[in-house]
Amino acid sequence: MYLPVRVDDVAAVRGRRVLVVEDGPTITHGSMPYGAGFVTARAAGAAVIVDPRAAAVPEIIEVFTQYPCIGPVLPAVGYNPGQLEALRKTIEAVEVDVVVAATPVDLVRLISLGKPVVRARYEFAEMDEPGMGSLVDSWLKRQRLVT
Repeated sequence: MYLPVRVDDVAAVRGRRVLVVEDGPTITHGSMPYGAGFVTARAAGAAVIVDPRAAAVPEIIEVFTQYPCIGPVLPAVGYNPGQLEALRKTIEAVEVDVVVAATPVDLVRLISLGKPVVRARYEFAEMDEPGMGSLVDSWLKRQRLVT
């Protein structure tokens, strides 16, 4: 199984200056320099992925300091009012054409932004047969949990 990622609007990203907002735990606790949003923005033809550090507010700078492995992406490290405000201020301060949001939540439902936001979405796909889905279905049938 794998999780292919797609961006909602490739044309909005292609040839543009892009800020990528990644799922925080993936790049902090997962020690990854970037995640699916970065990969998807590049695949969609972003001209430049802008590093947000120069425009980051103190709360976000603290995250970059604590997790030096983070690459040129903006981690969404939480969704309480203070964390959302720090994220919003940083996004607004970065000079880009579009924001690619690869967060598990829809950022535009939580914060008002003056920049267009394109979501990166994850999808489940089987690579082999029998795949995970058919193995689970078989187990459920053997347990008589489904018909």
